[in-house]
Amino acid sequence: MAAHHHGKGDNLSILRDIILNIGIGIKHILPAQPCMLCGSMSHDGLWCAACDSTLAYLDMPLCPVCSLPTPTGEVCGRCLQHPPLFDHTVAVFGYTFPLDKLIQAMKYGEQLALADALAKKLALVIDKSDLPDCIIPMPLHPVKLCARGFNQSLLLAARVTREFNLKLLPDTCKRVRDTPPQSALPWKERKKNMRGAFHCDADMTGRHVALVDDVLTTGASLNALAEALRKQGASRVSAWVVARTLPHSRSR
Repeated sequence: MAAHHHGKGDNLSILRDIILNIGIGIKHILPAQPCMLCGSMSHDGLWCAACDSTLAYLDMPLCPVCSLPTPTGEVCGRCLQHPPLFDHTVAVFGYTFPLDKLIQAMKYGEQLALADALAKKLALVIDKSDLPDCIIPMPLHPVKLCARGFNQSLLLAARVTREFNLKLLPDTCKRVRDTPPQSALPWKERKKNMRGAFHCDADMTGRHVALVDDVLTTGASLNALAEALRKQGASRVSAWVVARTLPHSRSR
């Protein structure tokens, strides 16, 4: 009798192994594709597991307002002295090599599948118990949109919206000034560059809005967009970004 039970257990573990192997097998039947970072063939998506482990995931304590690393997750000095007009930031990565290459490939190399992959990573770190009433992507000025052909922030926002079944408002805010790219300006001038850059004419009274963008550096663009929404009555503004520029990489 005991032997019989033993045999049953063996059969179960064999069955479990078979199921496990089928899972692994399916992964390998799916076509491998060259990893976008190192070029080796990957079954793990757009970049391979080895490269994923080199990405700067923000898994340390962060300022809840702007997502800069702080010793114990307290609000950082800058946010205490100059509180931004957004209340809270969620960021997945530090904007450093090689993650910066993925964002640049998405924006300037038209690798639009990356928007989907990066938005999935963003969705994983968003607090499901505190979702906003709606999502607004960082708007592009029509001139830039025409030149690029797409708005990467809208692609990211659309994916995150589907993930949580939220309301996407792609046209509620407009970029009314075609400002020079923030990345081309010294830090000190970025806030001035964004002044009055956005216009919102919808009634946002009492709403919690999440703004989606690819990279947060000084926060000047997000701040200007949050200001336009606050003027229309938004009660809370969250920022959801794929990457956060960290102090030691400001030169990038």
